[in-house]
Amino acid sequence: MGSITKNEVLMLSLGLLALTMWIFGKQLGVNSTVAAIAVLCLLVLTNVITWDDVITNKGAFNVFIWFATLVAMAGGLKTVGFLDWSATLIADNLVGMAPVSIAIMLLVLFFVFHYFFASVTAHTVALLPLFLGVVANLLPVEMIQPLAILLVGSLGLMGILTPYATGPSPIWYGAGYINQATWWKLGAIFGAIYLGALVLLGLFIL
Repeated sequence: MGSITKNEVLMLSLGLLALTMWIFGKQLGVNSTVAAIAVLCLLVLTNVITWDDVITNKGAFNVFIWFATLVAMAGGLKTVGFLDWSATLIADNLVGMAPVSIAIMLLVLFFVFHYFFASVTAHTVALLPLFLGVVANLLPVEMIQPLAILLVGSLGLMGILTPYATGPSPIWYGAGYINQATWWKLGAIFGAIYLGALVLLGLFIL
């Protein structure tokens, strides 16, 4: 492959710079988005990559469009009060049901609501406190911890549901090996299998 070139050294250096700004951005006062754009500009200005390399990277722009739209939608649902409204509606309709039935319904809804989110982190921040609040109000104390573990455990399985369900999903989808219809179909099938397993586990431990 030959000796290391100047561009390769620059690429490594700028990559380390980006990592430093992402890891210590809060202490340095640098926003993660600003860090990414700054390093991209430096890569172009130092001729490590060309502007044509940037604008012809369809996979990167595919990820950008998915997340720009869907993360904004998730934020919008919280801003307009949809999440608070839905939590209140859920709690009102579950009052009077058996505790185990309430727990299973909350687990199913928490899992299915991920169709509204393009990030597991956003889902966790927006919904987990609301659902735990409902759990604390409607269920006996001894059921709170097992259900909380099930809710948190379900977060690790949601990434298969849609082509935008988690950070790497648009990258995998953008690779072109799985078309959108197939992804949605397989996501529904495996999502049902995983959710069914969670429900069975819930019936056993609750």
